[in-house]
Amino acid sequence: MSAPRPPARVFRGNPIATLVAVCFGLFMVGLDATVVSIANPAIAADLGTSFTELQWITNVYLLGLAVFLILGGKIGDRFGRRRMYLIGVAAFAITSVAIGLIGSVEGVIFFRALQGASAALLMPQTLSLLRSTFPREKFGMAVGIWGGVSSVAIAAGPIVGGALVQVLGWQSIFYINAPIAVIGIVFAAFALAESTAERQEGRFDVLGVVLLALGLAALVIAIVQGEAWGWGSASTIGAFALAVVFLVVFVIVEARVRNPLLPLGLFRSPRFSIGGLAIGTNFFALLGVTFFLTLYLMNLRGIDGLVAGVMLLPLSGVSIVASPIGAIVVSRIGARWTMIIGLVAIAASFFALMTTTVDSPYLAMAAAFVVLSFGVGFTMTAGADSIVGSAPVQYAGVAGGVQSTMLQLGGALGTAVFSAIVSASVAGSALDLTETERGSLAQGILPEGTTGADTIVAQAAFLDGFHTALLTGAIVALVVAVLAAVLIRDQRRPAVEVVLEETVEGLAAHA
Repeated sequence: MSAPRPPARVFRGNPIATLVAVCFGLFMVGLDATVVSIANPAIAADLGTSFTELQWITNVYLLGLAVFLILGGKIGDRFGRRRMYLIGVAAFAITSVAIGLIGSVEGVIFFRALQGASAALLMPQTLSLLRSTFPREKFGMAVGIWGGVSSVAIAAGPIVGGALVQVLGWQSIFYINAPIAVIGIVFAAFALAESTAERQEGRFDVLGVVLLALGLAALVIAIVQGEAWGWGSASTIGAFALAVVFLVVFVIVEARVRNPLLPLGLFRSPRFSIGGLAIGTNFFALLGVTFFLTLYLMNLRGIDGLVAGVMLLPLSGVSIVASPIGAIVVSRIGARWTMIIGLVAIAASFFALMTTTVDSPYLAMAAAFVVLSFGVGFTMTAGADSIVGSAPVQYAGVAGGVQSTMLQLGGALGTAVFSAIVSASVAGSALDLTETERGSLAQGILPEGTTGADTIVAQAAFLDGFHTALLTGAIVALVVAVLAAVLIRDQRRPAVEVVLEETVEGLAAHA
């Protein structure tokens, strides 16, 4: 008689099942990071958005992420990561469908904000659940798969978005989240075991959360609306003043409360501060240029969505290998020089893209895309190591939250600043344009009836603004590279696995 077989491991809480479950939410958020940019021209054409409104469709999602990521991690730690993950996935799907159904610019912007907040709730739980499930010796493997899934989703975004917009309309890029979420929720309900942080001491820094949210919102509003209101108008100056007041009060509060949302002592380390600045600059450049590359390809050059997505593949696809290679470089020469190399590469790619014309050969642009992708990957891993690696162990989660907040805020500001520069160039052109026509030209759309010499002037107005924005991004990257060279002294040489873990923890904003 054969010996009885040992009982099969319970499905709930199984590490592999947990990894598969969290990848559903991770894939949705990663896909939406790049899929929306390819749909912007179609959204603008269908809803008749102004240029400022089109910016808000991108920026309000990033703002929702930036404001709530740290809080999302803390809520999961206290009230249950499984519960918060499921709520986040469901909310992300519901808001995605609402974006496609609402039929108005104001509705799209409102639900994009809620979509960003939903992403901020689910993302921190993905790594928290893996950390609480996988044995320490296998956690690095789980982190690698986590990063791979995110990279594949980001790389697939432009192609998937281009195909869906071309065949089914822009709404379909949001509807696609619904079936992914349904399958993911059903699977996660059976696969995920509940977990919370071991310590539940202290109260939430509610006042800190409110002040930070108001400060960041006022800052982004001032930058995005500055061109429409006028940079010297009372509204713009008032918004900037409010941002300064809220953020200064936030710093005062954080210095005095017992359990601050953001321990200010972390910023005493040059590695931490410059690392955060590098991460913000990284996505200031990436999101700003991606926003306008899509408008350039689809509106100015008239390329359809699917082809434009394929053309952007060297930028998004190379990201799959750029960060792992960046981690290897950090382990060999340290974060300081890796960060400098990455920022210089970003600047070099922007200088190359400044030669772009209406009929530039694609191979020249593709080469610049590859350089930019490696620059972003190197800066991301070096910044992650500088931020998370320099923080005390007890603040590792908060440091990851700072990293991800800087990432989202940098992206929102990049889109806003690039847009303001292009809008100013269009407004200063020799063409006699109405306000609506200026907004359209800032999106790369030539005014109706434009012919002959006026066509050349209109194209030049858009491209001159784009080139100036690229120059601005390159200068910012070089300035931060100089700061890294001057202020960062310590050369920590972590293992490759550690750098990758720090990078993805910051992306998930585990708190």
